[in-house]
Amino acid sequence: MNVKFMKWSSIIYGAFIYSFLYIPILILIIFSFNKSKLNAVWTGFTFDWYAKLWSNTEVLEAAKITIIVAIVSTIASTILGTLVSVGMYKYHFKGKSAIDGMLYIPLVMSEIVMGISLLAFFSMVKMPLGIWSLIISHITFSIPFVVIVVRARLKGFDRSVEEAAMDLGASEWQTFRLITLPIIGPAIIASALLAFTISIDDVIVSFFVAGPGSTTLPLQIFSMVRYGVTPEINALSTLMLAVTLVAVVIGERLIMKKNM
Repeated sequence: MNVKFMKWSSIIYGAFIYSFLYIPILILIIFSFNKSKLNAVWTGFTFDWYAKLWSNTEVLEAAKITIIVAIVSTIASTILGTLVSVGMYKYHFKGKSAIDGMLYIPLVMSEIVMGISLLAFFSMVKMPLGIWSLIISHITFSIPFVVIVVRARLKGFDRSVEEAAMDLGASEWQTFRLITLPIIGPAIIASALLAFTISIDDVIVSFFVAGPGSTTLPLQIFSMVRYGVTPEINALSTLMLAVTLVAVVIGERLIMKKNM
């Protein structure tokens, strides 16, 4: 009886948590097809709000900037984070513990503090705020996430495989390219997807470092929400959710294919 009660209580608790997380998102998706401008009343089904997005030049420009920043920062942070992970895993040197600890500071630091510090840095080096300041900032806060994911994979890595390859005549580069990289490949893909999602989702840091003409999609949505949540915003949010889900599914497929 006790076991049965625990089982059902766990199911109810889990259902409550998932409902709390996903029912608001489901409501947002449903009301993105609402004919009425008011989100309080359902008046009928329509695709008009999605059609209006394609004629909204501000949204399209913000989407273009967001995608450019996300792709460039993801590629750069994935490469740098992977190299840092491999270097920290393979080599021992003085100050390694301090550097290791510094990598985790951006994860626990308040985004407002990071945004202000990056703004102060760009002001100090006299770098104009724009798309490049956005890219550099997104690379900065994405690298720790890449390092954590890739290092977690490297901790379970059998170094004897690398040593065997080098004993058989492979160079360090060949060993890394043909042995190490394929093994940590799924972790690299996962970290790249994480960095891409974080970049697309960022609001606070982008708010401080985005200059005129470099407004990202989350900032555009934030400015639109101040005048009220309309079905057009719901439609835009639904499209962002769809893009994220597609990226996650593709990543999962690639990882599953790699592991087969």
